[in-house]
Amino acid sequence: MLADLKKTTEQKMQKSLDSLKVDLGKIRTGRAHVGLLDHVMVDYYGNPTPVNQVANITLVDARTIGVQAYEKNMIGPIERAIRDSDLGLNPATNGELIRVPMPMLTEERRRDLIKVVKSEGEDAKIAVRNIRRDANQHLKDALKKKEIAEDDERRSQDEVQKLTDRYIAEIDKTLITKETELMAV
Repeated sequence: MLADLKKTTEQKMQKSLDSLKVDLGKIRTGRAHVGLLDHVMVDYYGNPTPVNQVANITLVDARTIGVQAYEKNMIGPIERAIRDSDLGLNPATNGELIRVPMPMLTEERRRDLIKVVKSEGEDAKIAVRNIRRDANQHLKDALKKKEIAEDDERRSQDEVQKLTDRYIAEIDKTLITKETELMAV
């Protein structure tokens, strides 16, 4: 029972960390990367569909993403979807290739993005602490039902705290990496 609790707690904390990394990947730096367009949805015959399912997305150079639609009639809707997204991008069609240049970030915009990064990080830390609280509550309930001994409960709480500390440190490291990436010109 204790091993299962520790395992599920660790899995949940890992999911929180993975979710943070995905969210931070969507925050645009000055450089282009294909994952930037992952959450852009295009109207594909009446169904909202991710761009990467209706087009091939590649890097043309360090500051330009190339989007090549699988069907010619999808070029316009894809271009419109990218322009209308909250990413602040201005795509240009060049025959069959949609070029998406990455504009330079201003110092003020970088600072705003760092605030967003810190907010995402704090949300992830709160999620990890909530997972710790739930695990400790399960341990206390098990102790009340006399399913485990007091020593086991105390030892397990210490292990859960060590897991929490480890994942909070991982989150901090991820945030520092992203902030450094954002401030690099």
